[in-house]
Amino acid sequence: MIGRSLRQYQLGNIMRQDKNSVSMAEALRRAMHDSMQHDDRVLCFGLGVTDPKGVFDTTTGLESTFGSSRVFDVPVSENALTGMALGLALKGYKPVLTHQRVDFSLVSMDQLVNNVAKWYYMFGGRRSVSLVVRMVIGRGWGQGPTHSQSFHSLFAHIPGLKVFLPSSPNDAYHGLRQAIDDPNPVLLLEHRWLHGARGEISDQAENRVLDKACVVREGVDATVIALSSMVPEALRAAKFLSEKKISIEVIDLRSARPIDWEPLRKSVAKTGQLICVDISHAPCSVASEIIAGIAIEGVELAVSPRRIANPNRSAPTSYFYTKDYYSNWMDIVRAIDPSVGAQELNAWVAKNEGQEANHDVPDKYFLGPF
Repeated sequence: MIGRSLRQYQLGNIMRQDKNSVSMAEALRRAMHDSMQHDDRVLCFGLGVTDPKGVFDTTTGLESTFGSSRVFDVPVSENALTGMALGLALKGYKPVLTHQRVDFSLVSMDQLVNNVAKWYYMFGGRRSVSLVVRMVIGRGWGQGPTHSQSFHSLFAHIPGLKVFLPSSPNDAYHGLRQAIDDPNPVLLLEHRWLHGARGEISDQAENRVLDKACVVREGVDATVIALSSMVPEALRAAKFLSEKKISIEVIDLRSARPIDWEPLRKSVAKTGQLICVDISHAPCSVASEIIAGIAIEGVELAVSPRRIANPNRSAPTSYFYTKDYYSNWMDIVRAIDPSVGAQELNAWVAKNEGQEANHDVPDKYFLGPF
């Protein structure tokens, strides 16, 4: 086992007894606190950051600690706020702008794409933009086509932006700290189903997580590359398949841009099988980019690569449609071992984890704040 352990994703009673574990929301809040305490140039602002709920409990208490001049709520004007953040970064501040939904960032695409991402390039590297934009992504509660999106593939297409998707409290903490210290713009996309996931935070500040992939479970029969909320799903599939004597290597991509290719190539060359798991639509996805990259590199595969992602249509609102829309660990199992049927999968869940929860909110496996 390398990197994070499957133990982080075990069920509630075990995890909640671990006094050293923290939730991802707490890890993000702690990262903001530590960065602001370390550097008074760090600012925190966005819609709801001073609200009692503090953007899924990731910013609570910061205003009372650092004051309203460094932690403040804002009007609903995303494009103007992004322009303001750009100006602050150019004046030497380190702004952290927060969107409660990634969907709201579309209003600020002109600033993000044409100014923030290109400033360093257009001015010959003389001026960098040290700016972090936190965006909450993810499904649930029947939020439908305009509040369940990710856009990591869209952002990853833009030169000049780093796109980071943590799947554990440790990665969230160190990733945000490293993003704030980065001289160039970083987009941090947090899946809300993971805000309640618990785990330990490593003291190794030198551990680079912002743009490095991580092998989170070793295996020899197939490589599963996943990111964000699909990492625990991949680990869940690996646990099921291990009982069938199938050994799966799981890689947490972490960064959609830049992609850390070396561990991906090394793993696929070892296993000869590649399954890419994305959290958004299949066409033009990060999963597609990885499959293309592995093919171009000429890494030999024993079987054709497989891609698991959402259908090429907008997310439904109806509970009765969402059940068959989103991919999960069962899709990964079937991609690796097509002989496994739904009855066997459901029996395993009942035996190992108890009854599944409502499919449109996190089940106990995710330890979400619901």
